[in-house]
Amino acid sequence: MRVLIGGASGMIGTELTAQLETAGHEVLKLVRRQPAAPDEHHWAPTARMIDFTLMDRADAVVNLSGATLSRLPWTSSYRRQLLASRLDATHTLTDAMRMAAHPPSVFVSGSAVGFYGDRPGQKLTESSIKGVGFLSDLVESWETAAHLAPEKTRVATVRSGVVVGRGGAMKPLLPMARLGLLGPIAGGGQHWPWISLRDEAAAIVHLLTSSRLSGPVNLAGPTPATADVVLRALAKAVHRPYGIPLPEKVIELALRDAGHELLLSSQKVVPQKLLDDGFVFTDRTVQDAMERLVASA
Repeated sequence: MRVLIGGASGMIGTELTAQLETAGHEVLKLVRRQPAAPDEHHWAPTARMIDFTLMDRADAVVNLSGATLSRLPWTSSYRRQLLASRLDATHTLTDAMRMAAHPPSVFVSGSAVGFYGDRPGQKLTESSIKGVGFLSDLVESWETAAHLAPEKTRVATVRSGVVVGRGGAMKPLLPMARLGLLGPIAGGGQHWPWISLRDEAAAIVHLLTSSRLSGPVNLAGPTPATADVVLRALAKAVHRPYGIPLPEKVIELALRDAGHELLLSSQKVVPQKLLDDGFVFTDRTVQDAMERLVASA
């Protein structure tokens, strides 16, 4: 396949590109700077500018673009940026697809488990209803934009959990673990959906090549884990102690809504569609994922 990727230079995009090329696929990368290689093509999503003829050359499109959720605090202006960065990129791609004579057969667009909101005690599959909160509303708008792709294009929106890789949520947590500063966050009983970087990219490849899957698809590891289990696994992987607690009130005072939605929300997310479609996870437990992370760091 020839796969066009927006966000190819990010943590997930880099791993996805490597897996696609290893499997013999061709990758075209959308970049916001001047292209520096034959596989790079300029776009300006904030201005809705792209060479729409690329869509006639692509068999598939992957959209991983969007401002990072880990930049804190979420001021009013940054909330607008979080939403606009996702909608601008997605609309730019779907507009170009609709202009193409032969649009791509599949469009995999980024999304997030934030769709479900805070749902302690509930098993969350792709059929679970929308939750409440800023992230839930953001994801709903993001997924709605993705479905503006042409009718002939199969659309899958990947609701990702915490990706265990060299970046993202692990970027601040790994050095804290190595300093022995990790401990329970607000008791640690809340479920954190996690997935290894390797499986995140492999799941996207699976979605590109499996014609049966469309709509929302949960990208989370097959063995749910609480925040306590996730952080203990990281501390153990770097052979450091675990036990310095971070109280809930400190998080709420320091991070406000962002702290609640990113750290305190409980989401027992199950990758039901992937499992039903026969996808095989390489890292089945968060301990496996953390050991892979530390070995690669």
